Amino acid sequence: MNAAFSLAMDPVGDEKQAIVRGLRGRDPDLLDLLIERNQHRLMRYLVHLTGSASTAEDIFQETWLRVIERSGQYNGSSKFETWLFAIARHLVIDRFRKGRRDRSEPWEESGSRQERSETFQSEPNPFDVAANHEEACHIARAVSRLEPFYREVLVLRFQEDMKLSEIAYIVGAPLSTVKARLYRALDALRSSLGETQE
Repeated sequence: MNAAFSLAMDPVGDEKQAIVRGLRGRDPDLLDLLIERNQHRLMRYLVHLTGSASTAEDIFQETWLRVIERSGQYNGSSKFETWLFAIARHLVIDRFRKGRRDRSEPWEESGSRQERSETFQSEPNPFDVAANHEEACHIARAVSRLEPFYREVLVLRFQEDMKLSEIAYIVGAPLSTVKARLYRALDALRSSLGETQE
């Protein structure tokens, strides 16, 4: 049975187990389907996390290679997307720890963050829906000035529409820490937006 067909036919609860079986069997059709389903969200997340489209592309490729290498480790206890984003996040951390980027500008690159994020958006995000173009650029600039761990929870929660428990899994932190980071991130964002409007 084709992986795409078998995933489409399985009830939502059984989809995780179908993915577990397909990954353990190294089903190439399943891998193609998983890449197709998740490529835009994963790339958008990596661009926001790294601040660089080219670094994001490299890590995107590394992430899927890691999925293939560790295909037997996915056990279906969480959504596949959550496991995938956790792998990508660890690769970003490894990349920065190895000093492959200029440490004087952590997670930043010249150019408009709005332009980079628009490149990988396949659907409207909360920022675009809530604000006109000028306001969206203003918000994007304010978000880009936040500490990386605050920016990350905002992107995962409001752009990727992930649950707090999924974010906790991805960042490897307790749920209470994720809630605190999100609260502080929103507070810092409000302050930043308020300062620039005065």
